[in-house]
Amino acid sequence: MDVDPDRLDPELRSAKLLALGSAALGLISLCAALVPICGGSIGILGIIAGVFSLKTESSRTAKAGIMISVLGCMITIFYVIFLTVFEN
Repeated sequence: MDVDPDRLDPELRSAKLLALGSAALGLISLCAALVPICGGSIGILGIIAGVFSLKTESSRTAKAGIMISVLGCMITIFYVIFLTVFEN
């Protein structure tokens, strides 16, 4: 059964869009993890969008977006540590 987005409650619609945005930002943060400023900031935005989405509706998309964003932030942090240790 397909859901018509025009018939959804505006708050529910924005929660679904934030959940999708969180997942998309999480994937982008994984790709941008090799540029520490970009990967970290995009990952943090993905976490924030996922948390705001979970406040309205508990969805698997929002939870997955948060997990992927956290993974992107962790990769960014480990990459920065790697760069500082092996700077020689």
